Amino acid sequence: MRRRNVRAEMVAGAARLLATKGLDGTSFAEVLAATGAPRGSTYHHFPGGKRELVQGAVELAGERAMAALEPIRGEPAPVVIRRFLGLWRQLLQVSDFGAGCAVLAVTVAADDADLLVPVGRVFRAWRAQLGSLLQAGGVPIEQAPPLAALALASCEGAVVMARAEHGLEPLDLIETVLIAATEAAMPLAGG
Repeated sequence: MRRRNVRAEMVAGAARLLATKGLDGTSFAEVLAATGAPRGSTYHHFPGGKRELVQGAVELAGERAMAALEPIRGEPAPVVIRRFLGLWRQLLQVSDFGAGCAVLAVTVAADDADLLVPVGRVFRAWRAQLGSLLQAGGVPIEQAPPLAALALASCEGAVVMARAEHGLEPLDLIETVLIAATEAAMPLAGG
């Protein structure tokens, strides 16, 4: 019989709840209900309280996104942008526009500056990874970081609009602009 990793299940449950219900909707009671974890698990696994649980969920969301992006390393930069947007489209479609970015959810609702520390780390890591992927895909080193920031900020905003509008048009619109910016940043082949 497999032993449950209750802490990991609770962190994953909190990440899902952050993406769908936001920070205020991610209480210990909601996490326990979503994961089936025993009530005694709360302070046993998270002696730092909700802050510790949310920090773990933000870090997990960050790690998952980075793991999903890494397989596109070496693809041409426009393909990187399309696949990056594709991850967001998939999330929106699978959740019937009910889920967004767990990291953004904490950013906009946190009244605890300590919660913004892991959020800032995740956003910096995402920008760095996306910039690295764009550079590996042909964008010059000096243009990759700002293009990565533009892509990430655009996607976060487009996901919010897509959820509100219950449609993918915001992502379609930014894709056109981001692909054009990416292609403009790339040196012409052969010289």
